[in-house]
Parts: sequence; C-alpha cells; structure tokens
Amino acid sequence: MTASVSCPNCEQPVDLQARFCEHCGAELAVAAAIAAREVKKPIAPEVLVPRLGEYLIEKGIITQTHLEQALSYQRQKSENGTYLLLGQVLRELQMVDAETLDQVITEQILQLQSALRETNRQLERRVEERTRDLQRALERLTELNQLKANFIANISHELRTPLAHLKGYLDLLKENGFGALNEQQKGALEILQKSELRLEKLIEDLISFSIASHGDLTLNITSVALDTLVERAIEASSRKAQTIQIALRAEIEKELPHVFCDEEKVYWVITQLLDNALKFTPKGGNVVVKLSQKSPYLVLEVGDTGIGIPSNRLEEIFEPFHQLDGSATRRYGGTGLGLALCRQIIMAHGSSIKVQSEAGSGAVFRFQLPIVVQLDSGSLP
Repeated sequence: MTASVSCPNCEQPVDLQARFCEHCGAELAVAAAIAAREVKKPIAPEVLVPRLGEYLIEKGIITQTHLEQALSYQRQKSENGTYLLLGQVLRELQMVDAETLDQVITEQILQLQSALRETNRQLERRVEERTRDLQRALERLTELNQLKANFIANISHELRTPLAHLKGYLDLLKENGFGALNEQQKGALEILQKSELRLEKLIEDLISFSIASHGDLTLNITSVALDTLVERAIEASSRKAQTIQIALRAEIEKELPHVFCDEEKVYWVITQLLDNALKFTPKGGNVVVKLSQKSPYLVLEVGDTGIGIPSNRLEEIFEPFHQLDGSATRRYGGTGLGLALCRQIIMAHGSSIKVQSEAGSGAVFRFQLPIVVQLDSGSLP
C-alpha cells in the first residue's frame, strides 16, 4: 500500500512499505524515531502513534476480537502492577510479529510527522498573513496620523489671520481708538482680551504640535541657568496662583551649575507644567517647584496637591488630544496637547518626563538635563 507521506530526513515522498528512502537512503524507522526525539523528549515510538489497534484492524493484520482480547490482557497486567504498551501485548500474545509491528508503527510515525509539517506550514502561512495585515494597518495608521498633522498645521495657520485682526481691533478699543469706553465696556473688553489670549495660546500649541509631529522640532542648545528659568516661570505664574488662592513656591539649591538646553523651549515646558499643576489643584492647595543637582544632571520637579491621576492611567496624560475626563461636560478645558508637547521637547533633549501620582494624592512631574562641564584652564596644555 502506497501513501503520500514524506521522509523525515529529506522530506521527499516515500513508499510506506519501503524500509529505506529511495532519495537519501535513510532507514525510515530510524529517521522517524530521530525526528520524534527532536520534537519531544525520548519516549517509546508507540506513544506517538494514535489508535494503534484501529490502524492494525484497518490494515487487516488483526481482528476486532484480537484487539479486545489484547486490551483485556493489558488491563489484567496493569491490575497486577505490570504496565505494557499495546504493541508489547500483541507481541506477547503472538498476534503480531516484531517486524510487522515495527513497520506499522513506522508508517504511523511518518504520517504523524507529515501532518505536523503540514500544520507548521499552515501556521507559518497564517503568521505571514497576520503580519501583512498588521503592516497594512500600521501604514494606514501612519497615513492617518500624517493627515491629522497636516490638517492641524493648515487650520492653525488659517486661524492666525482672523485672530490677528481680532487682536488688533481689541488693542485699538483698549487705547480708545474708537472713542472713550465706559466702565461696563471696559469690563467686557477685558474679558474679550483674556479669551483672545487663550485662543492664541491654543493655536500656538496646535502649531507647535504640528511641527513636532513632522519631525521639524529644532533645538537651539546653549548653556542656560536653569534656576533663573524657574524663577522667571514662578514669577509669571504667581499672579494666577494668587487669584485662585494656591500657594506657589520654589525650592532651589544654591550655586547650581548651568545646563545644556534650548532656553525658550525648556522655559515653555516649565510654565506648562506649572499651568497644569495650578489647573488641577483646588483652592487652598500647594504647588512646589524643586531644582536640585544630581550629577551629572540638574533635576527639576513640579509637584502639587491636586486631584491626582489614577496609577493605571499615567501614560494616557501624554497622549495628544487626550483628556482623562473626556465627557462633554468636563470640568477642565484645554486641547490635551500641553503634556504631549512637553514630552516631545524633553525627549528631543535626550531626556524624559516621569510622573508619579495616585488619584486624590496630587502629582509630581520630573525631568533632568545635563550639566555643563567646566574645564579647568590650568589643566590645559
């Protein structure tokens, strides 16, 4: 009887009745046993053979009566503490000779190996298909992100022109360019100017995010006094803190060295972290900026006693356009770009922003920048 199976050694088609492979010359029984050992730890070949009895009946080697007698004998031996495989029982009862049994087991092992190889091929094809699907999905996602970034860039620049007109006329009104204003009109004008400034900031954030998304974020690295930047940021935010009755202070170590960074962009990051801390800290709370040296870096921390962030959602706050409270009636405004931009800027400096927080326990944002190494002129040749 000829079957479509492969040699375990060369994987060429072979005749199950043959002892040796006609292609590579390998002894099929030995090759099958070796292949079985490569898949599992060494065990009796019969263990790998499913339904040996049924297979022997199909081949006409034994009858159903023979099989039932052999199984009964096997159970009796087992009850007496002697455990025999079915092939051993058949040989002991002289129902099958050793050569025939070896041939049958070899056939079944070959079939099993062939089935395993085919299963592996199918799995490999499925993995390749899934990989292609994931690659297409990734390309589509990249395309959508690019379209989003282009849209943001275009709409942001288009908003700048009407905003410039709005700001110009508001300045004229403030300077009585269209006549004197009464107190009620002055109050309304002040509200309009605050709204214009907020809109201007949102548009600038959109433009900055668009630039960073395109990979066009450039840094002007110089030697910077980070303690001076912190003091400037504290001073710029102090009025807002007083208005909402939050204690804002700085804890800065003395005589700190300079750091290498882009002064303008790092200053923006500090003010953004301060704005974020003030926004999410309730009345009567505290916001503290700490600056310390841990060579070869200066470490800046902005901590607050605000509402905090659930520990399992810390990474979400750095996602663009993402708010932890995404409802239509959310309490805290903003585009959700501030922290995403902070991360991009600090990453461009070769560092990273870390956050520690739990819900209801405030938050601490931390990043570090490299210290400027001062060379000793006396040591130069």
